[in-house]
Amino acid sequence: MITSPADIKPDTKWTDTKWAWTSEESLVDHKTSGRLCVATLLPFKDGQPDWAGFERSIQWMIDCAGHFNVEIAFVLNADTGYIFNLSPELYREVITRFRATFPTPKIICGTTAVGASGDEFNADWYRTHLDIAQAFDNVEVMIMTSQQLNSLDPERRRDGYFAIAEHITVPAIVHALEPSFVSWATPYEPWLLHELAQHDKFIGGKVSTLDEPHFLYWSAMCRDLGLDFAPHSGDDYGIAQSIRMGNPLLIGAGVSACPLICAAKQMWLASEDGTFDTRVYKLFEAFQSLEDSVFRLNANGSAAAYKHSTAAVLKLLGLIETDEIHPDCPDSRSDGEFERMREALIRPMRIAERMGIPNFEIA
Repeated sequence: MITSPADIKPDTKWTDTKWAWTSEESLVDHKTSGRLCVATLLPFKDGQPDWAGFERSIQWMIDCAGHFNVEIAFVLNADTGYIFNLSPELYREVITRFRATFPTPKIICGTTAVGASGDEFNADWYRTHLDIAQAFDNVEVMIMTSQQLNSLDPERRRDGYFAIAEHITVPAIVHALEPSFVSWATPYEPWLLHELAQHDKFIGGKVSTLDEPHFLYWSAMCRDLGLDFAPHSGDDYGIAQSIRMGNPLLIGAGVSACPLICAAKQMWLASEDGTFDTRVYKLFEAFQSLEDSVFRLNANGSAAAYKHSTAAVLKLLGLIETDEIHPDCPDSRSDGEFERMREALIRPMRIAERMGIPNFEIA
């Protein structure tokens, strides 16, 4: 069993390390509240961005975070913002419109390989999004993987990230995926995570995981080794885990369940005598039941249509006018999604009412 980073090799598997066998219970933290980074939905109406709905949904999330004193950041132009369907002009307009209305909040801009083609990786593909995002203030960037980057072996993949970092001038987050989101994706090996965590441009990483506990592996390694690198959970099937360990969240579920997650983060924190609001366990169950429906897998094992489900929830909450998705995005649910989300909201809304959680009711 590997216990030292000196013994990790590029082909080492997580299960060969002690960090894969660390219990969540040993990492529980009732004192730290990691930030909530909401992967913001870009809503659509009649095939065009619904800017009024976009602003209403953001203001709603700001109000939720303010009520519960939770640090919140807004992730723009990531998967929930249809990054793979945005022209550079629309990519810039999203950030410009956000900043015009909301000059203060931290923003994290997704960046990916614009114009990627062929089998060879080219770090310059990321420059289009990096140049746009880094022109704004109070911004971080998230380096979203591409098929060409993901296909590299661990050492060349590290070199690819380091090459991208040469063009980065703001704090950056790296992003790993499991195949539940895109079929070609693979999560980081322990060697690769350790290498990236030591780069001074990378302040943290997000792992989007539905099937394997990679976020737990990351958290165990980073805490045990004292790495100056913050694991951000992208596990929309395990939101409570991040709250219990005091780690940040970077999730699309932060949109549809924002007031519930903010309430849970506050309730989990302990007072000076070590007590905390144990009703939080029922709240965990309630918002997870909603997100299990929002992020349910289709027949191909993909959760990518969560964007459609999220839009349906925001429409039910009266924040946007339609549950349309980007007209070029294929990730849609079948007919009846609106009513399915109405049913999914019954339990969490009941819990919210009983716990006095505001800003969460059907319009």
